[in-house]
Amino acid sequence: MINRPVGIFSVQTRSIETREKIIFAAQELFSKSGYESASVAEICSAAGISKGAFYHHFESKQSVFMELLADWLKELDAGLEALRGNSPYTPEAVVRMADILPEVITKAEGRLPIFLEFWAHAARDPELWKAATAPYAKYRDYFKGIIAEMNPALPTESPEGETAAMAVISLAVGVLLQGVVDPQAADWGKVGRESLRMLMDGMTRRSV
Repeated sequence: MINRPVGIFSVQTRSIETREKIIFAAQELFSKSGYESASVAEICSAAGISKGAFYHHFESKQSVFMELLADWLKELDAGLEALRGNSPYTPEAVVRMADILPEVITKAEGRLPIFLEFWAHAARDPELWKAATAPYAKYRDYFKGIIAEMNPALPTESPEGETAAMAVISLAVGVLLQGVVDPQAADWGKVGRESLRMLMDGMTRRSV
């Protein structure tokens, strides 16, 4: 009886390690060969596991990619919350969120081609496309809440609040893409901050 918890712990540890091996191998192969070219068999070979072990953890290659995307977004969420800290939602708090852009750009440099290829693939599958684009809806709602708290004239459920949230996301994605494509062209953290400040100034001046 004493050894039973240890055995269970060992099984759980091996399971976690196997899952991590799959994710790491998939990311490496997606980067080198592209999403379409990398096969489940190649991922298994690179991870040193059987196909049975792969399908125990993931339903498909697509689900591995979604896990990679989720992990990246978790890092992004943590960075946003850390930058905001415990301060209330204010225009300056939103502007400070741009400070995470340089780190995001650095991490996205090797991932962007994979994401673009996957989204092109997902566009042919309605269910997969819905899952792949779900983060946009999440961040749209996130910024709608922030904007509504900053300015009651832009309530969460209003068309104006929706448009304002989309404007913030469009700005962030645009700066991110430019930074990945041409990282040396500008101080992208500064560009993000100044652009967000201009946008926040316009939103906070809007009267009820």
